[in-house]
Formats: sequence, structure tokens, C-alpha cells
Amino acid sequence: MKQEVTLKVDRLKKYFPVGKGLELKAVDDVSFDIYKGETFGLVGESGCGKSTTGRTIMGLYDATDGEVLYNGENIHTMKEREQFRLKRNMQMIFQDPYASLNPRSTVKEIISEPMEVHKLYATEAEKLDRVYELLEEVGLNRDHANRYPHEFSGGQRQRIGIARALALDPEIIIADEPISALDVSVQAQVVNLLQQLQEEKGLTYLFIAHDLSMVQHISDRIGVMYLGHMVELTDSEELYNNPLHPYTRALLSAIPIPDPDVEDEREQIVIEGEIPSPIHPPSGCVFRTRCPMAMDACAKHTPVWQEIGTGHYVACHLYNDEIGDADEKPSTSGVKVNIR
Repeated sequence: MKQEVTLKVDRLKKYFPVGKGLELKAVDDVSFDIYKGETFGLVGESGCGKSTTGRTIMGLYDATDGEVLYNGENIHTMKEREQFRLKRNMQMIFQDPYASLNPRSTVKEIISEPMEVHKLYATEAEKLDRVYELLEEVGLNRDHANRYPHEFSGGQRQRIGIARALALDPEIIIADEPISALDVSVQAQVVNLLQQLQEEKGLTYLFIAHDLSMVQHISDRIGVMYLGHMVELTDSEELYNNPLHPYTRALLSAIPIPDPDVEDEREQIVIEGEIPSPIHPPSGCVFRTRCPMAMDACAKHTPVWQEIGTGHYVACHLYNDEIGDADEKPSTSGVKVNIR
């Protein structure tokens, strides 16, 4: 049965001017779909453009080019009034629970602010009842409503941020590294809370993170970004069992395995060199300057985004028979990375 596409990102670009006619290409021609009710994970190294992708989708940044379609409507060509209506259905959880909450506002004021902006409740009593309900949904209690953010731990602050995101009963939540600033002991609690809320409310998530082990746990499908480009996309299980792109393999090989015997025996793929500047990205394949399997063709041609298996997409010349001589290509056999 064909799945319903809730959010479609089509050839999205976000460039930032940096002076002297130069542009920083934070997001460069990225495309993917998010199905209704799923969790789509977006991963990559710091600076790869994943957070900028989320903020551009949300409308916090204006897109340089491309489309973001929510239920078939282009977010970036909507009139301001239509965008205001849309914001009720799309909300965001920010990375830093310390910086994303107003220290001068009480928890009640923080959570109820979206309700006031959208004029959802006629009386203060109704609004306060909804605040109490949201606090209980995220594992806090009504006594917390009159406290200030500095009185809470990092995990509790993130729960307040989640409650604020839920205040308008959205369909889609963009979670921008919601656990990276939390202690490891708290991360699993927040992820479990997000999964519980998704089951109860039928939420759709774009889950942005650099912790691939956590992304595997929560995501249905995963997209891998490098230097503003999407390099691989497939189901979570398929990505971890059969990574195709050399960059994806290297990321997966860096995930520690809790079994010391297995950890000692497996071979880790080390990416050498520095990440290129997004102002002056390499020609052809942007990963070629650090890729252990780079060929001459990688500098001359931009890889084509293609479907290798059912629902498994990759942009890599290793899987393009039209580029170069097959005899000159490095072998892709025997290089699967199994992290289980």
C-alpha cells in the first residue's frame, strides 16, 4: 500500500552570503519525502547542513531555491497569513534546552505562549488546564507550572520544550538534535517519551541527530548528509546492515560496540583529511577529497541520485555504470559494515 507523503522536500537549497560575492552552501540540492506517522532521521557530521535543513523546512530561514511541500502546499510561496495557519501543524524542538527557554518566563507562560498567539482558548482557566495536561503528558506535574527554567535539570527543560511543541496539537515535529545536550542517562528517557507521544498522537517526526545508534533506535528511514548534500537514504535496518556510500560506512564503523571482543576484532574505517569549506566545495563529488575509494571520475562528475534497491538511494560513482571503466573502479564487495 502506498504511504501518504506529509512533507516533501524537493531540491532544497539554502545559501548564506558571506561577502565579496561568495556564498556558503549550507544545503545544496537536497530532496526527500516524509511519510505520515513515520520518524525520518537526518544524520551527518557537525556542519553538514542537517540543522539548517530543518530550520529552512520550518520557515525560520528562507529557502534559496527548491520547494518544501506540506500536504501539497509550498511553504515558502505561501502568504504570511497562510504560513501562520501552517505553523499550528508544524512545530520544532530545539537542540539546547537551556537557550531555547526564556529564563524570565514561568513554565506556564512558556507553554501557553503559542496558545495565546493562535488564540486557541477563550478563558485563562481553559488555557491553564491545557498547560497542566501537557506537563503531565511529558512526565512533569502541575506544580512545575509556576517555576522558572533555571529550577530544572537539562532533561526536565527539554520536556518543557516538548510540551511547548505539543501545545498546538501539531501533525509534524522537527526535532533538531533534541538529546545532544543531555546526559547519556537522560537521552534514552527523552527518546522513549518522543516515541510514546508519537504512538498516542500519531505524530510525524523529522529527527535530526549525529548519534547514529540513537537514530537507528527511533527512525523508520534515515537520510545521510555530507557538506550540504544528501548522499544516502533508505530504511533504518537496511542502512545499518547494508550501507552503500563510503561516508555512511565510515560513520557506522565509528559507533562503539559494547562487546569488547567484537570491538577489538572489527575494522574501523577512518576518514582522513579536513571537511572542505562549504564556500568552496570540491568539484564533482563533495566527499572525494576524503574518500578512500575515490576515482578520477569523482572529480569530474557530480554523482547522480539513484535508486539502487527498493527504497535505497545513493549518490556515488561506485554504483554508476556509465562513469568510467568498471575495471578501474574499486571493488565494493567485502566492505559491508555490520554494527550488530
